[in-house]
Amino acid sequence: MTVVELALYALVLAVLGVAVWRRPLAAFFLFLAGLAVHNVVMAALYSAGVRGSTLTAITAWKEILLAIALLSVGLAAWRVRRLPFAWAWADWLAVAFAAICVLYALIPQSALGGGADRHAVALGLRHDVVPVGAYFLGRALLPTREQWRALGWTLLGTAAAVAAWGLVDVYAIPISWWRTNGVVDYFHKHLGYDYHGTGGLPENFIYNVGNNEPFLRRLVSTFLSPLASGYLFVAALLGTVRRQWPAIALGVVVFAGLLWTFSRSSLVALAVGLIVLGVLRRAWQPFALACVVIVVAVGWVHLFPKLAPTGNWTTADLALQKKLAEKGPKGPFTPISSNEPSLHEHWTSLKDGVRTVVHHPQGFGLGNVGQTASRTDTQLKAGESNYTEFGAETGLVGALLWIAWNLALFVGLVRSGAERSAAVFAAVLALAVQTDVIGDPWVAYCVWGIAGMSLLKTRLQEPLADAPAAA
Repeated sequence: MTVVELALYALVLAVLGVAVWRRPLAAFFLFLAGLAVHNVVMAALYSAGVRGSTLTAITAWKEILLAIALLSVGLAAWRVRRLPFAWAWADWLAVAFAAICVLYALIPQSALGGGADRHAVALGLRHDVVPVGAYFLGRALLPTREQWRALGWTLLGTAAAVAAWGLVDVYAIPISWWRTNGVVDYFHKHLGYDYHGTGGLPENFIYNVGNNEPFLRRLVSTFLSPLASGYLFVAALLGTVRRQWPAIALGVVVFAGLLWTFSRSSLVALAVGLIVLGVLRRAWQPFALACVVIVVAVGWVHLFPKLAPTGNWTTADLALQKKLAEKGPKGPFTPISSNEPSLHEHWTSLKDGVRTVVHHPQGFGLGNVGQTASRTDTQLKAGESNYTEFGAETGLVGALLWIAWNLALFVGLVRSGAERSAAVFAAVLALAVQTDVIGDPWVAYCVWGIAGMSLLKTRLQEPLADAPAAA
């Protein structure tokens, strides 16, 4: 059966690879839609019996297509002996950041005090440099107006579909089905995560109101994560919704999905993006919308517990919750209290990460932080924030390069007049303060790739962006 599965996968991947080789822009259409369903499809394959190296090979489709697209644009540039874009400061910083990641992957862990094995180092390197690869692929592309519209509708349509399915899921599918449908084994046995949520699901699959009361269901949808779903919704709302009735209708569905993720950080990031958009456009409407989002977010904290579907803990869950309650902050608390467990954990992780970088500025090497360490049983040196994670991995120099690259990229988006892309990018950088945002492949590939695509290329090429594809 494994031979048949690999043969079918190879056939599909070959067809997609040819399409991406001929038209590298196609990779971003595949990333926008494909990465939104990646987790649920892989979990379904695991449940159907596809395991081990076969499933690992299938999950690598995104890296393979990115490599094919980069090779295609690289060979095209080699033939004409000219880059398809004018080299800028952001490009130098991106190369410098990638170089220091590779350097720290080669330095022995014993020399840095890290404990990651080769597998963890490889996972960490992939995690760190994928945004760089996606960025340079975007830099090499120059979409026409029609192609930009198609990308926008793909993003908005994908977000609306993910939101609609997620809303149906939380009310129509019982949590008991999620505990037994193979998702738990996929996360634990294939990916290596040690989750302790209800039935072994990720902890953020639900919202724990405390005191062993029934928990609240959160929208996880095809991402199998409320946070990853929320990131998609924020990007879609900032990047695509315009004064067109179809876009407004889809935007309403997406915003409803964002509310049901109960991701307070995503709502704050949406407000940040709107403020940036208002500043760049020198218009009051985005500021007004940002105020509305904040008001809705505060009100939703109190309204969501009354509207959200609920679920009951299992006996094993209750025993675990009792142990966790003894270690965590004491109640009572509300979803916006400083001692609320989720907010408390984010804040504690951020402080611990900053302290680690200050006391160990040379870094511990790749694979010692965040999701990578969690998957590989490596002692965690820092988590949650991308800024502290890069500092703990690649030292203070690596963290500063990461920050400088992204600031240069943001400034480049502003100077290019790419207001919506700048707003999305600002929102994602704000999210990265308290979470490993690039640990979500959709963000790593799509946000950084489209940011690179939005930058101006050369004066000679700029007019082509307004010309038909035949030009």
